Amino acid sequence: MTKDYFKNKAASYEKESRRVSNVDNIANLIVERLDLEKGMHLLDFGAGTGLLLERVAPYVEKITAVDISKAMIEQLEQKRDGLHCDLAILEVNLESSSIDQTFDGIISSMTMHHVQHIDAMFEKFYSMLDEGGVIGISDLDKEDGSFHGEDTGVFHFGFERDVIAESAIKAGFRDLKVEDASVISKPYGDFPVFLLTGRK
Repeated sequence: MTKDYFKNKAASYEKESRRVSNVDNIANLIVERLDLEKGMHLLDFGAGTGLLLERVAPYVEKITAVDISKAMIEQLEQKRDGLHCDLAILEVNLESSSIDQTFDGIISSMTMHHVQHIDAMFEKFYSMLDEGGVIGISDLDKEDGSFHGEDTGVFHFGFERDVIAESAIKAGFRDLKVEDASVISKPYGDFPVFLLTGRK
């Protein structure tokens, strides 16, 4: 049984304005950089309460939300009727399980630092995409560990941009680009956030 690190945070997750603003910035850049089309089916990896996918929804036909937190998924379920695309929700740990379908694109916001084996995850992403499929993966730049004030299952204190790009390249992705997406300002510091995009 996997611990639900967000069990007590899910209901109030979107009440933090910094978090919402950060995802706004990420979503805007994803929409700007990826060639999204109304017929596309995306996977949102670590979808949580759906902050990212609800902003991307108007540009695609369907999004499959994947998360391991039952509490976060329950919050997302409440948004279903208000979304501008079809929604499928899967409570799955993609690190240890697979989904028997492929997608036109994979998006993700602030989830990869919760993933232990980054190389393996990019390999899985690659296998889950149709030819020409795109990725838009956003996360923290390398930080000193102060970003998370509590244990939420963190394996990485952000990432060096060239290191995470190399993981994607090794998996087979091309046309890689890593760029500034946002900055999360906390009382004790500013934490830059990047967006990595690429194509199968």
